[in-house]
Amino acid sequence: MDAFYASVEQLDNPELRGKALAVGGSSERGVVAAASYEARKYGVKSAMSSIIAKRNCPQLIFVKPRFERYREISQRIRNIFFEYTDLVEPLSLDEAYLDVTENKKGNPSATLIAREIRQKIFEKTGLNASAGISINKFIAKIASDVNKPNGQKTVNPEEVEAFLEELEIRKFYGVGKVTAEKMYQLGIFTGKDLKTKSLDFLNEHFGKSGEHYYNVVRGIHFSEVRPSRIRKSLGAERTFDENISSEIFMLERLGHISEEIERRLSKNKVAGKTVTLKIKYSDFTLQTRSKTLSYYVSSKDLILEIAKDLLYQEKMKDSVRLLGISLSNLNTDKDKEKEEEKKEVAVQLRFEF
Repeated sequence: MDAFYASVEQLDNPELRGKALAVGGSSERGVVAAASYEARKYGVKSAMSSIIAKRNCPQLIFVKPRFERYREISQRIRNIFFEYTDLVEPLSLDEAYLDVTENKKGNPSATLIAREIRQKIFEKTGLNASAGISINKFIAKIASDVNKPNGQKTVNPEEVEAFLEELEIRKFYGVGKVTAEKMYQLGIFTGKDLKTKSLDFLNEHFGKSGEHYYNVVRGIHFSEVRPSRIRKSLGAERTFDENISSEIFMLERLGHISEEIERRLSKNKVAGKTVTLKIKYSDFTLQTRSKTLSYYVSSKDLILEIAKDLLYQEKMKDSVRLLGISLSNLNTDKDKEKEEEKKEVAVQLRFEF
């Protein structure tokens, strides 16, 4: 989806259309969650400090995120995907992979399917989407950014090699700012440069990622579209309007965060064993404190109690601008099946004895 959160806000509020808009944060502090294309022209982007965003774009309008609304529209969009294939792998509320090799419409052209889906999304939601079409997830992901917004790009099998060779290395999906800088230092500026490097060279300089870079620049990526992605963690966090130093206020905020996590855990029907407390201080340094239990937790009271222990684990070094809690080591469907099997065995044993 194109600038999804910001586009939803502009859709619901006509007064915001055509204006530089940031979802999340405020003119005083916080972090931008999403920016409209009007704001992006001024260099405003997601994960940017609100203060810097406002400095880049003085007329920037900040609005609070409405995740329930975003989830509602996201589900409507996914329902459209399922009209074409059951092989849908959501990455987030605004992005998904679809395998249309065999599809419910019997359409042999992935390009035409993408165009049809984008048109249907617009008709049913009023929002624009972009698409990338190719032989695997890696190339499709890169292609989806080529003609944004409201466009699509197909990289046919015979075009893959040339497409990747001409691509700037920073546009390779998964190559972040730090990795790109390292590649520049090694004389790697394009896919063609990357392709000249041996597997041993890439392994030496990039460790386990070396083989990945060696393969993807040759169009090799074996990851299948997985309809049921296993969630590894679930959490929530809050950035405060003013830095707080009182532990009483921190516990109050953690209570609200715990309630939000309980709601999300319930909706996803999962629980977790590892609780992690995230603390961002006023000087922007980040600290995490974790505790792994021998049992799964999902209630807000237990989550808050553990978060409280982690908060008191050591003295705070400064006032705090952000607190967050996340749960990992989640119980997967297989874990649940094992638990049910144990219960069944226990019941059988009780009857037998």
